[in-house]
Amino acid sequence: MRPLTPVSSSARVVLGLAFFVLFVVGWSIATFGGFVSTIFLASPVKMVNEGWLLLTKYGFSYDIAITVWRVFGGFVMATVIAVPLGILMGAYKPIEAFFEPFVSFARYLPASAFIPLLILWAGIGEMQKLLVIFIGAVFQIILMVAVAVGSTRRDLVEAAYTLGTGDTGVVRHVMLPYAAPQIAEILRLVLGWAWTYVIVAELIGSSAGIGHMIVDSQALLNTGQIIFGIIVIGLIGLVSDFAFKALNRRLFPWSLA
Repeated sequence: MRPLTPVSSSARVVLGLAFFVLFVVGWSIATFGGFVSTIFLASPVKMVNEGWLLLTKYGFSYDIAITVWRVFGGFVMATVIAVPLGILMGAYKPIEAFFEPFVSFARYLPASAFIPLLILWAGIGEMQKLLVIFIGAVFQIILMVAVAVGSTRRDLVEAAYTLGTGDTGVVRHVMLPYAAPQIAEILRLVLGWAWTYVIVAELIGSSAGIGHMIVDSQALLNTGQIIFGIIVIGLIGLVSDFAFKALNRRLFPWSLA
C-alpha cells in the first residue's frame, strides 16, 4: 500500500466484502461463544429468522415502503428549495451576505429538537415526518451548494466575460456546469443523512415505518428484529448510494476527467 495509490475495481470489491465477512465472524463468535447474552445481542441466525418473520407475518415490507417514501419525500422537498437558493448564494455575493448568517445558524440546530413543535404545528401525520427530514437537510444543502458554486474557477468566469457572455450566461454556462458534479455529490451525501432524520422522526408518534418497528421491538427486548431493521436501513442506503453514483457518472461524465 502507498498513499493515494488507487486499487482495482475487483480488489475494492474483495476488500469491501472482506470487512463484512470479518464483522459477521466476530459477531458470531461473540454470540454463539456465549461472550454476550442474547438478550443484549441476537446471533446472526436469530436476526435472520426474526427478519423473515417480520417480512412474512408482520407486514414489515409496508414499514420499509413508508420509510422510503418519507425519506425521499422530505429530501425532494429540501432539494427543490435548497439547490436554487444555494446556486443564487454562490453566484451573487449580496444574496449570500443576506442569507448566509441565518443559514449558518440554522444548520447547527438538530432536526430532532423541532419534533415537539412540529407535532404541535402539523400533528403526528406524514407532514410532521417530512418536515423533520426537510429541516435536517435543507440548510446543509443550501450552504454546501453555495460553496460549490462559489468555488468556480475565476479564470473560466473571466474568459466567459471576455467572449461576450452576460451575467446570466456566466451562471448558466460556466458556474452551473462547473459545480453540477459537486452538487450531485452533495445531494448523495445529504441523502444519507436524511435516513438518520427519518428514524428519529418515526420514534415518536408513528404507527408505521422502520423506526416504529424498532421501538416496538425494543419494548419486547427483541434485539434480532432491532438489528434486522438497522441492517435494512443500511442496505437501502447502500443501494441508493450506488444508484446515485452511477447516475452522477452518467449525467456528468466530464467530472471523471
